Amino acid sequence: MPPPETIDQFLRPPGRPPATARPEHVTAATTGRFNVYDRQQFCNRQMSYSRRDFFKISLLTGSGHLHYASRGVLLDRPALVFSNPLVPFAWEPLSQEQGGYFCLFTEDFLHGHERPASLQESPLFKVGSDPVTFVNEEQFDTLAQLFRQMLHEMASDYAHKQDLLRTYLHLLLHETLKMQPQTTYFQHPNATARIVALFQELLEQQFPIDAPDHGVKLRTPKDFAACLSVHVNHLNRAVRELTGKTTGAHIAERLVREATALLRHTTWSTAEIAYGLGFEYPTYFNNLFKKHTGTTPSALRAQRC
Repeated sequence: MPPPETIDQFLRPPGRPPATARPEHVTAATTGRFNVYDRQQFCNRQMSYSRRDFFKISLLTGSGHLHYASRGVLLDRPALVFSNPLVPFAWEPLSQEQGGYFCLFTEDFLHGHERPASLQESPLFKVGSDPVTFVNEEQFDTLAQLFRQMLHEMASDYAHKQDLLRTYLHLLLHETLKMQPQTTYFQHPNATARIVALFQELLEQQFPIDAPDHGVKLRTPKDFAACLSVHVNHLNRAVRELTGKTTGAHIAERLVREATALLRHTTWSTAEIAYGLGFEYPTYFNNLFKKHTGTTPSALRAQRC
């Protein structure tokens, strides 16, 4: 009998909320934007990570392929994997026995009231860095103990457990920084199709927009290429070859589609919508919208009245 809140539900992008509401991040809503899991109950199937606001750290046992845009890595011994919410990946289990732990958390949970450099710049999570660290038996025991302590605290009623969980998370990061990654990646034979599929997935992960201050982070082909660890020219060639349209055209069309929904179903001002979609100035948004729809945002909104 599965639990009422499965990991697939937790990782699934939220549906469009009402105009006055922000989505509740299920389990994380009651745990301060952090949760930790025993991995065994979730990992005996192929899974893609599509949560756009949570970082993820996994301690893996069992073998499998970890797939990124144009490369993959065989995990055939215990390893730590650091997942940036801007970089899509998929896990393909190869062995029957799978185990370990993983935790999900937001950047503001890790930093608390502090505001240091963005976690996106961390050597463990930075786009283009090596997300996999293989561990020996001694290192695995140390890291597994930290995960077990997190699981124990999650079930406790200790008044300051959020602070303690944050401490364990920092210890996990520091223990990893002391290790030297030694990872060998392989190139995908169908890299073009995979890059395009992940570009489209990465584009969709940014929507729907929940609030003007929680909007689009990736707006240009260069932004997407950086997250996929490929050159922007390579991305552009792959997208045009498979879809017949440019990368920029896909991005613009998706922005306009989201803008249309927001104009029709929310009370946000045009400036708020423009900001939520990543435009620095509303004028730029108005020009893009009119170019693709033949009308202005204000004119479209007036039609619903």
